[in-house]
Amino acid sequence: MKRFSKSTHGAVAELNITPLLDLAWVLLVVFILTTTAALQGIEVQLPESSPNDTTIDEHKVRAISIKKTGDIYLDDQKVEVGELEGILRDLKKAKGSEFPVIIRGDEHVEYKYVVAVLDALQKVPIEDVGLATKLLSDPGS
Repeated sequence: MKRFSKSTHGAVAELNITPLLDLAWVLLVVFILTTTAALQGIEVQLPESSPNDTTIDEHKVRAISIKKTGDIYLDDQKVEVGELEGILRDLKKAKGSEFPVIIRGDEHVEYKYVVAVLDALQKVPIEDVGLATKLLSDPGS
């Protein structure tokens, strides 16, 4: 009977981590794509306006979306009008003086919801406020 030595059947000392790195890169790409889309997450029909030359750093801005039903979202989190002021005040303290906000109101939303959001922004106070719109359609087409 032939005997085998322990050295030829020992445990593998190396671990191939290439598949783990591939998985990590895929997860990182998925995370980046989903967080980038989070700002645009709430579906609203924006009103139309003529184009302008405003530039915004999308990494610093917060979006307040108002659906036509009156539901208010801060980025992708649903909030009540009464708690919006407190949340914005806490975020402004954390971010510092530079705290831009974009209001994304549906074109069919009741005006009272937009006014309520503007009142909350004024009480904080947040002065760097923009209104999101889509480009005006060409009436000749």
